[in-house]
Amino acid sequence: MAYSTGRLTRNLVRSLGPGRHGDGNGLYLIVDPSGARRWIVRVTVKGQRNRMGKPLRTDFGLGGADVVTLNIARDRALEYRRLARQGLNPKFNQDVVIPCFEEVARTVHVERLPTWKNPKHAQQWINTLAEYAFPKIGRMPVSDIGQPEVLQVLSPIWTVKHETARRVAQRMKAVLDVARSRGHREGENPVAVVMDGRVLPRVKAKVKHHSAMHWRDVPPFFAAVTQQPGTAAKALAMTCLTGCRTSEVLQATWEEFDFEQLVWTIPEDRTKTGAEHRVPLTEQMIAVVEPLKALRSDCVFEGQKRHKPLSNMSMLMLLRRMQTDNITVHGFRSTFRDWASEEANVPREVAEMSLGHKVGNEVERAYARSDLLQKRRELMERWCSHVASQC
Repeated sequence: MAYSTGRLTRNLVRSLGPGRHGDGNGLYLIVDPSGARRWIVRVTVKGQRNRMGKPLRTDFGLGGADVVTLNIARDRALEYRRLARQGLNPKFNQDVVIPCFEEVARTVHVERLPTWKNPKHAQQWINTLAEYAFPKIGRMPVSDIGQPEVLQVLSPIWTVKHETARRVAQRMKAVLDVARSRGHREGENPVAVVMDGRVLPRVKAKVKHHSAMHWRDVPPFFAAVTQQPGTAAKALAMTCLTGCRTSEVLQATWEEFDFEQLVWTIPEDRTKTGAEHRVPLTEQMIAVVEPLKALRSDCVFEGQKRHKPLSNMSMLMLLRRMQTDNITVHGFRSTFRDWASEEANVPREVAEMSLGHKVGNEVERAYARSDLLQKRRELMERWCSHVASQC
């Protein structure tokens, strides 16, 4: 492990490579080979000896550098040295340090990263707090945050950005719940009190559905899509035919396709429901993806970077180029569902399973374990024949 000494800066804390980097007065930044960064302070406790009879010199952890800033680390190191000079072991005599709201929030974010399937959602979780909560209560000790502070964050955005404010409230509540579980707070969660007491004005949420094309208009539209060049057009065509979600189509890999059994299996870690979803392949679907094999890519729908999928915006931008701004990619799922009810007249569970939805409650699903693949295959063949009827 490399060693360096000298006063650190915020930029150095973020950029230094693996090793032990000194800031002076016993404070060190430890950077592991994995890139993880943490603070330690080395102190010698006055009047105390180790087993060899030498002065008791000990390293104490001060927290990860991703949540403990350089200035906070220096303050804590100073407190540890003060105790050591008095002959007190900081491990047993240190004052309880109450972390600030931002520190706890960033810790919670790091701890929950592995539980989020969608990296975009994980980033949004901390970004909303950074934008709306940190500027007002970020540096406050979590023990001091009450209902007035919660209202200070939520009131300005409650009516103008209601959905965002609701999510900020949920995330603030989670942070304060964690702080209480770790002994940094006492009493009720002020966010829960504000929300349960309906202190903020009532806002009637407006349900906004994805704009969808009528199923009768799909055949001419699909014919136009097949005339468009590029991989985005292929991805959009596959989305229309399968009724799958945007991410499910764009992140598809060849190993998921079984062209002998005519099944595309979307693994559970790529579905919204967290359950494996089998899509019956039709001749129209195969006609879309078959030519893409020549690219020899890991991804079915490769983007600008080799072996990387198209971006989430690729199909939406294609719709705009085709001057169809009044519809969305996700809306084709609704289009398929309307057709299944109005034209195909199939049982509800067949249509819902074709969209990768869970059907029934947990008890019903425990007994009805079939995914109705054969019935869904018949339905998808009828749908694809309708979609491609003008090609």
